[in-house]
Amino acid sequence: MALVKAGVLVLDCAEPEKLAVFYKELLEGEEAVATANRVEIKGADGFRIALRRDVNATPPSWPRPENSLQAHLEFVVDDLDAVERRVISLGGRPLEAKEASGPLEERGYADPAGHSFVLRRTPPTAPKQG
Repeated sequence: MALVKAGVLVLDCAEPEKLAVFYKELLEGEEAVATANRVEIKGADGFRIALRRDVNATPPSWPRPENSLQAHLEFVVDDLDAVERRVISLGGRPLEAKEASGPLEERGYADPAGHSFVLRRTPPTAPKQG
């Protein structure tokens, strides 16, 4: 018998209900749990993310160094352009980032509350540089 039933990534934000709409649509998921201070989304593939109310939440400033990246999400996709259009239509925004050497395999974005995430064409294979 497994000790841990499921893992859930939790993001703090000022308005979890609004941010849940973004992730529900992006992950083609459903609302699994909702309380006054937390909304949990279960993606179509079983991935779970929860949005927890913190009225003092401030987004990380990545890629700027002050209050920089603390954690971020990575989503593996087949079509970067199609998923980018979907992210923007849902209220996400592209982030300015250093140009990667070689073919562009990932793109950085922020969700409507400012949490950073990356769309990757393939799973990561090398350690982070810089």
